[in-house]
Amino acid sequence: MWAIIKKEVKSYFLSPIGYVFVGLFLLLASLIFYTDILVSGSTMFSYMFSSLTIVLMMIVPLLTMRMFSEERKEGTEQLLLTAPRSITSIVLGKFFAGLIVLIIAVAFTAIHYIILMTLGEPNLKTSLVTVFGFILLGAAFISFGMFASSITENQIIAAIISVAFYLITWLGAPYLSSSIEAIGLVNMFNRFLNGQIAIQEIVAFVSYTIVFILLTIMVMQRRKSVK
Repeated sequence: MWAIIKKEVKSYFLSPIGYVFVGLFLLLASLIFYTDILVSGSTMFSYMFSSLTIVLMMIVPLLTMRMFSEERKEGTEQLLLTAPRSITSIVLGKFFAGLIVLIIAVAFTAIHYIILMTLGEPNLKTSLVTVFGFILLGAAFISFGMFASSITENQIIAAIISVAFYLITWLGAPYLSSSIEAIGLVNMFNRFLNGQIAIQEIVAFVSYTIVFILLTIMVMQRRKSVK
């Protein structure tokens, strides 16, 4: 699996995708940092991540839409499915590679925290809890995006499916069911913004992630058996 992770991370940065993702994330994070924090004179680092959830919905598909769709479209899926490595290790390798790229992008926001330290005293605990929750949110988004990529050979369709899912769990949940609203991904992340870690939210995020990783493994195992 480690070889797959290394290969996938390398592929992100041998193509423009990794740089575009990190660059877009930092550009938009900086704009949000300026408008939501500096202009208002706040020292709440977590405010930036509250708005960054929308950014995450829009750009995570850049990482996930080609994970399996590209393999199928270019005809290299057969090589992938007949490789000596297990389907589980391939899926996990692709997932963790996407997560590593996200973590790299989030790590660069330390620059914004350092700026805040020169202007005041930002709460370190709240900031760390917020970042932790944001990465859990990102992992859930990546797992679904990977699943979407596994069910279609069209990268654009995979991206549209992903964004639609993210928006439904955010905007549509209150209109569908109060129980869905309570476990909506963004709603769960919002509970990290005050610096309090709740086991229930952590378990829910991890469960979301595991479910879609397992579904992706099932889809790819089925395709392998058909081949």
